Amino acid sequence: MTVQYFEGIGRRKESTARVRLMSGSGKFEVNEKAAEAYFTRTGDFEAILAPLSAAGQDRGLFDITVKVLGGGVTGQTDAVQLGLARALTKLDPSFGPTMRKGGFLTRDPRVKERKKPGLKRARKAPTYTKR
Repeated sequence: MTVQYFEGIGRRKESTARVRLMSGSGKFEVNEKAAEAYFTRTGDFEAILAPLSAAGQDRGLFDITVKVLGGGVTGQTDAVQLGLARALTKLDPSFGPTMRKGGFLTRDPRVKERKKPGLKRARKAPTYTKR
């Protein structure tokens, strides 16, 4: 028996999240842990579930499993949110305009800028001394 699921991949900074959405009982796992236990920062879990509420879907209708790698807490939160929005759009393409309007399908392209030679960091120059 094969279980049908809808998959969305989200990325942000150095984080990559593979989100699988399937019909079920409302179980939400991130890296084989409960999502509430994985994302403990205030507001992160609500931000991740924002695409579901924007689509008017009840969380209890779906089992959501997430495999997230790399980056920090903020990058992983945003990567999971983007992956969930993409999975919902695959589930029902009519959610697309709603997701787009809410800004859930836009990938944030900002990444850390590389260090340049002769500088201390990406843009910070050594202190100038006249003599």
